[in-house]
Amino acid sequence: MHVPDGFINAPVSAAAGVVAAGAVAVSLRGARRELDERTAPLAGLVAAFIFAVQMLNFPVAAGTSGHLLGGALAAILVGPYTGVLCISVVLLMQGILFADGGLTALGVNVLDMGITTTVVAYALFRGLVGVLPRTRRSVTAASFVAALVSVPAAACVFTLIYWIGGTTDIPIGKVFTAMVGVHVLIGIGEAVITALTVGAVVAVRPDLVHGARGLTAPLKLRVDGELVDAPARQSVAPVAARSTRGIRAIGLVTALVLAGFVSFYASASPDGLEKVAADQGIDKKTEEHAAKDSPLADYGVKDVSDARISGGLAGVIGVGATIVAGSGVFYVVRRRRTPDAPAGTSRTEETV
Repeated sequence: MHVPDGFINAPVSAAAGVVAAGAVAVSLRGARRELDERTAPLAGLVAAFIFAVQMLNFPVAAGTSGHLLGGALAAILVGPYTGVLCISVVLLMQGILFADGGLTALGVNVLDMGITTTVVAYALFRGLVGVLPRTRRSVTAASFVAALVSVPAAACVFTLIYWIGGTTDIPIGKVFTAMVGVHVLIGIGEAVITALTVGAVVAVRPDLVHGARGLTAPLKLRVDGELVDAPARQSVAPVAARSTRGIRAIGLVTALVLAGFVSFYASASPDGLEKVAADQGIDKKTEEHAAKDSPLADYGVKDVSDARISGGLAGVIGVGATIVAGSGVFYVVRRRRTPDAPAGTSRTEETV
């Protein structure tokens, strides 16, 4: 759903940019409460992983493909504020290095793919976790539903933005029907990827999943006929001291393999927005990307003739650039965390 330059007029693109910038500023402050010495490095890895998985377009209908948006996955793994920053970093790297998503439309893309998906997914996720049994399976199931709904929600927001500032005169009803219809199908793929990833991490390190914090209800003991909380057990290795090197290494290797090798086998069909734009005539005024001459434009390394090697190298470079940029941002945010804002505590967690 990367919106290119020319789909949305300049005033609306600028307004979306202002809204997106404000949301990113709020997220920078909010992320200080979510990040700690363990999760800050993982947040950069989450951004790199999402970048890698976004390269894996999967077929959803005849001549149409889809790919992960990632807002739900990021929010559940590292928190909603940090999740917005993760997707923003991914979109920035894609726009600057790979000419994917217009630079003048960056605000539109952050608002649509980053903020909308993250807010909708996390709000729904927290609501579901609040009513479901407090188990790991509930977290996985809630992740599936939240991710599924977040994608058509983003399609609705794009339709609204297009209705306000679209550069072509297309009946909005047709745009809405086409966008939501195809993105419901894409949402199923998003839900599967999100649930599998969250489920895998929860199975081995639930302490690293933001959305799984506080899962275990306190053990109850019957004393003199009354149920009381059992004394907290002292862990041999405190959670805060447990190393994240293993899972970080696994995550990095997985991202590199997906972007550097598996991406070659991704569907070459246009994604949902591209297909709808071509069918409905939204793309009539598409402008050339300012970074079209980038050495990595279109996810290939310039002057490397072998398509497999070119795409693989571009993917590996993208993963590296994203993890460096993301880790740098999250390191700075972590360093600036105020003493009175303990990591892992935020207003959104008080409902769990």
